[in-house]
Amino acid sequence: MPLFDAYLMVDWSAASSPNTGKDSIWWALLQRHDGAVRMIQRENPATRNAATADIADQLARLAGDGARVLAGFDFPFGYPDGTACRMGLPDGLSWRHLWQELADLLDDAPDNANNRFDVAEGLNRRMTGSAFPFWGNVREETRDCLLRAGRRPHGDGDLAEWRLCDIEARPTSSVWKLAYPGSVGSQVLTGIPRVLQLRTDPRLAMVSLIWPFETGLTHDPRPRIIFAEIYPSIVDPLPEPDFVKDARQVRTIAMHFADLDAAGDLGALFEGGGNLSAAQRRIVEREEAWILGT
Repeated sequence: MPLFDAYLMVDWSAASSPNTGKDSIWWALLQRHDGAVRMIQRENPATRNAATADIADQLARLAGDGARVLAGFDFPFGYPDGTACRMGLPDGLSWRHLWQELADLLDDAPDNANNRFDVAEGLNRRMTGSAFPFWGNVREETRDCLLRAGRRPHGDGDLAEWRLCDIEARPTSSVWKLAYPGSVGSQVLTGIPRVLQLRTDPRLAMVSLIWPFETGLTHDPRPRIIFAEIYPSIVDPLPEPDFVKDARQVRTIAMHFADLDAAGDLGALFEGGGNLSAAQRRIVEREEAWILGT
């Protein structure tokens, strides 16, 4: 029997103004009816504010109908081990303190205007007093603690460039890269506060958990909604001539998980990497997170 009734997958964007089409937010919802899965909805909201509101409404409706939902977001849910400590945040529940810190620091207006580069520079100043480890700035102004490019390599004693799951998945860039092709750092800074907003929405707070931080590296059957980090590039997008790649990817990755679920193979993915040591599992569950399907 499948673990989930619906699969809502999100392709995120850190755009600083309303944007649709290529390199913008897309989300797709697939739902199982009478044993068959079909796409219920696919949307391209112009802003993060609109996307978060739409997704919250969909999740609340599904949970209210008794459905179990896998909600995937295509940006890292965590930073390399030790980041929260370098930020001066309390020990224990490192991920939760870090998520709340980002939510408190980020100003993300309804029209997508945001201060993510200010946040990154401020965190660099706190962690190292220099333009490291965050880098990449598309604006013209010179910043003492945030370089446009050319930041130094990671060395001994530095926070790692890659998380444990990144080493397995081999993504195009690390969480520290904020700008330029293939970057994901800005999506993390703007995305984590929005997932936290969803997780704490009064309609969702009692029926949702974040994998693997709140569930451990396992499938937890209790919540109606499981939020998870995904990486759509693990599968090739289905051909749809009238849609941009982002739109095709959210449908494809949702179908991928739905097919695995129907075959009884999805639950094993929540266990994470099979070669993780006990110490590495603690790192993943406490701070780094893991990509579902890696």
